[in-house]
Amino acid sequence: MSLSIEQGADLLRQVRAAVGTRIVGQDAAIDDALVAFLARGHLLIEGVPGTAKTLLVRTLSSALGLRFTRIQFTPDLMPSDVTGVSMQRDPARGFEFQPGPVFTQILLGDEINRAPAKTQSALLEAMGERQVTVDGTSRQLDPLFTVFATQNPVEHEGTYPLPEAQLDRFLLKTLVGYPSKDAMVPPVLDAARATEIRTLIDGVRVAPEVRAYIAAITRATRDEPAVSLGASPRASVSLMRAARAAAVLEGRAYATPDDVKDRVPSALRHRVTLSPELEVEGRSVDDVLAAMLLRIEAPK
Repeated sequence: MSLSIEQGADLLRQVRAAVGTRIVGQDAAIDDALVAFLARGHLLIEGVPGTAKTLLVRTLSSALGLRFTRIQFTPDLMPSDVTGVSMQRDPARGFEFQPGPVFTQILLGDEINRAPAKTQSALLEAMGERQVTVDGTSRQLDPLFTVFATQNPVEHEGTYPLPEAQLDRFLLKTLVGYPSKDAMVPPVLDAARATEIRTLIDGVRVAPEVRAYIAAITRATRDEPAVSLGASPRASVSLMRAARAAAVLEGRAYATPDDVKDRVPSALRHRVTLSPELEVEGRSVDDVLAAMLLRIEAPK
């Protein structure tokens, strides 16, 4: 028997509550993580060291009942350390592929911006196509494969900015503050249930006027004088997927303008670059997005 939206929302409330008992005061980040997972997207989590970013992902994977793998990104990490490598253990059998940590269900890329761009880019194919290609052979990843990457603010020593193409692969970017204690939670779901619950967003209706609202928002970032690089077309798709997932979290089979508006900061803050003048003035991307939303009329 397939899940209804109401049943799915109830299960997600149990997951949210389980994670919330261990990650205190991070409700927005928990919701962003659930929205990204539901929408089959990936999440970038930014915060200074010691803000329970790793614990958030580990706890969520426990509550979802999914296989969890962590990669600690360092300046000497190689692409093969992420994707895997072909090795010859027995000359009679030739080269055998040894899967890397990317072959999992929930992948935590810890401090992803401490690795050089070449290694960061090793995740691009995995995130975009849910496959990796090594030595000319493509290998499929688990259907539930989701990347939760953490990064320190870019002004911290020893960090590299993520390439724009990789930033655009993240459905959302969430910000976390300070922290909670370490613990694990009992699973609420398992892989089969998690797979089923993800399909619920496919049945969420997005009315034409809500779609137009999404398009108006992303188009406005490209016309905004304060922005030097606006959101790409992928951003519109990401924002709609996030709105659908947010509707499921609330137990609704339709997305509202508020579902869209609430996800604008996390869906667009990593896809928009401010003009140098605004940065000098100390304005943030979130400030510009908030002002922009006030000017765009939302459908009733």
